[in-house]
Amino acid sequence: MQDSKDITMKLEKTETGFTLSINGRTILDHSTSAPCIFAGIGEERMDMYRGNFEIEDYVIERSRLAHASVDGNRIALSEKPGQKPRLVLTVTGRSIEFEAMDPLLNRLWIRIAADTDEHVWGGGEQMSYFDMRGRRFPMWTSEPGVGRDRTSEITFKSNVKDRAGGDYFNTNYPQPTYVSSALYALHVETSAYSVFDFRRKTFHEIEVWAIPERIELFAAPTFVELVEVLSDRFGRQPPLPDWVYNGAIIGLKDGENSFLRLQKMRDAGVAVSALWCEDWVGLRQTSFGARLFWDWQASEDRYPGLRQRIAELNDDGIRFLGYVNPYLCVDGPLFEIAEAAGYFATDAAGKTALVDFGEFDCGVVDFTNVAAAEWFAEDIIGKKMLDYGLSGWMADFGEYLPIDVHLSNGIDAKLMHNQWPTLWAEVNAKAVASRGQTGEALFFMRAGFTGVQEHCPLLWGGDQSVDFSRHDGLVTVICAALSSGLLGNAYHHSDIGGYTSLFGNVRTPELLMRWAEMAAFTPVMRSHEGNRPRENVQIDQEPQVLSHFARMTRIYTHLAPYLKSLSEDAVARGLPVQRPLFLHHQDDRETYAIQDSYLYGADMLVAPVWEAAQADRVVYLPRGEFWVHAWTGETFAGGEKLRIAAPLGQPPVFYRAGCANEALFAGLRGL
Repeated sequence: MQDSKDITMKLEKTETGFTLSINGRTILDHSTSAPCIFAGIGEERMDMYRGNFEIEDYVIERSRLAHASVDGNRIALSEKPGQKPRLVLTVTGRSIEFEAMDPLLNRLWIRIAADTDEHVWGGGEQMSYFDMRGRRFPMWTSEPGVGRDRTSEITFKSNVKDRAGGDYFNTNYPQPTYVSSALYALHVETSAYSVFDFRRKTFHEIEVWAIPERIELFAAPTFVELVEVLSDRFGRQPPLPDWVYNGAIIGLKDGENSFLRLQKMRDAGVAVSALWCEDWVGLRQTSFGARLFWDWQASEDRYPGLRQRIAELNDDGIRFLGYVNPYLCVDGPLFEIAEAAGYFATDAAGKTALVDFGEFDCGVVDFTNVAAAEWFAEDIIGKKMLDYGLSGWMADFGEYLPIDVHLSNGIDAKLMHNQWPTLWAEVNAKAVASRGQTGEALFFMRAGFTGVQEHCPLLWGGDQSVDFSRHDGLVTVICAALSSGLLGNAYHHSDIGGYTSLFGNVRTPELLMRWAEMAAFTPVMRSHEGNRPRENVQIDQEPQVLSHFARMTRIYTHLAPYLKSLSEDAVARGLPVQRPLFLHHQDDRETYAIQDSYLYGADMLVAPVWEAAQADRVVYLPRGEFWVHAWTGETFAGGEKLRIAAPLGQPPVFYRAGCANEALFAGLRGL
C-alpha cells in the first residue's frame, strides 16, 4: 500500500499564475486569463419537509480571483494586482488549506483539471449513476426520494402528495470525495452543502457553501492501492460477526406471530442467522402504513416475554435484532426523561424542537451535548437493547437533522446536518464497544457522511421501491454498494424485495426472487416486509418464493468461507466485498462504466437480473482472464459481451478459472 510520504505534491509558479500537481498529474492550472478559483457571497434558501429538501442559492457575488501571488507553499489570491488578498491557499503534505482573508466570503468554486475521457466515481453512496461524469451532484444527506425519476408517474405522485419524489442525485449518504480514472482521489473536508459538477470536458467544478478547511489529495499506481489509502483515511469496519455466516437475517414485523413464521421458513430449509423484528418497540398506524412506535424499549404488548424468546433463539443458534433511531416520540415515556435532562435540540425560543415525522412528532436528541450522547448510548442502546439481548439493529434516520434547530455546541445546524449521520454512528459504536461487542453486535445504517466508515459496521441501501425501476429499484443497490465501497465502506446490503410500496406499486414474486438471487452474493442477506406488508407478497406466502429463497440461503452459506476471507481482506486492507470490475482490471477500460454487475471479491463476477420478465442478460467479462459459468461449468474468454441464459434461480455468476477457490465455487452446481 502506498503511504502518504510517497505522494509528491508540486506547486509551480507560472508567468501569470501557478500549477499544482500530484505525482505528475495536474490538479490546478491557474492563470490570469483562466483562473481556477472563484469566491463570493451567497444566501441560501433551504426548506425541509420530512427529510426532503428544497434548496436554492441566491448568488450575490462570484468573483474571479485571477491574480495569484506565490510565495513558497503559500498562494495569495485577489481579483487584481495591488489589491489585498481575499483568499489564501497553503499547500502542505497532500492537502490544500484555505483561509478567507475577507470574512464576508461564504462561497467557493474551484476547477480541477480534467481529461476529456476521464471517469469519476464515489460521491458517497450514489444510487443512479456510478460513473458521475457528465452530471451534477449536490452533497447533502436527505431522504433519497420515491421513484427518483422526475419523468415517472410514481415520482410525480410522491411530489404532489408529500414533496417526496426525489431525483437521481438524492442520497442518504453523500460524501464530498471522488475517485478518478487518472488514479487519484480528491476529498473536500467540509460539512457545508457542496456540489460536485462533472459536466465540463476539461475541468470538474466543486462548489462549497463555505470556505472549506482543506482539500485532500490521494494518488496510487493502482485502484486497489488507492482504495486502501482512502480506507486508511476514513476508517475501517471490524470483521463481520461469525453468526452472520449462518444464513439470512429474516425481517418480520408481525408481533409474536413472527416466531411461528420464522419456524415455517426454517422447516422449509431456509438457513437463518437472525430474526429481525423492527416492531419490537410496538406500532402505530399512519396513512403511509404501519409505523414503529419511536420509544426505544421492548413492547410487552406486541412481544410478550420477548427477553425469554430471545434467549431461546440464542440457544438455537439464532440472534435477535431490533430497530432504533435518534429521535423520541412525544407520547413515549423516554421523551419526558430526555426533556427533563435538557437532551433535546431546541427552537429559537429555547424550547424543545419538535419534528413532524409523518403524523407524529418527535424530539431530536442533541448528540453535540456530550451528556445526551452518553445517555443515549448507555441507557437506551446499552441497557434497553444490548443488555436486553439484542445482537444488532437498524440504526435509522441519521439524515433528518432539521436545519433550524439550536444545538449544544453552538454550530449552525446547516453545518451540522451533514455531520449528523457520523455522530449517530459514533453513538451506536460507543454503545457496542462499551459492552465489548465490537465485531459481534451488528448495526446497519442508510445515512452517512465523511467519517461514518470508522463507526458504522454495515451499510444498507435505504428504501428502494418494490419494483425493477431504473432509478429506485433493484439495480440501484448495486450502484450504491460500488460507489460507497470505493470510499472505505467494505460491507453493503439491501432490503430483499425493496421497501417502499405506494400508489398501488406492489412487489411481485419475480422481484422478490431476483432480489434474493443478488443478495446471496453480498455480505449480508436480510429480508424486509416493506412499509405495507399486507399488500405485498412475502417470502413465506408462496411455495415457489419460499423454496427459491431457501436455496439462495444455501448458496450464501456455501460461500461463507469465501465471504469470511473477504471480510479479513476488508479488515486488513479496506477492500470492499462488492467491487467494481475495474478495481482488478484497470487496464480494461470497458469495465469503467459498468454499474449493473460487480466483482464479489477478486475471483467472482455477479451480474444480477434487474429487469422484469428477463430470462437472459448481456454480461461483459473482463479481458485477460478465463471465466467459468457457475451453473453450467462452461468457460468463456474475457473481453467480450455475452448474452447469458438466466432463468430464475440461475443469475449470471462467473468465477475466474484457476483461482484459489475454484473447488468451492464449482460446488455451487450441486445446490
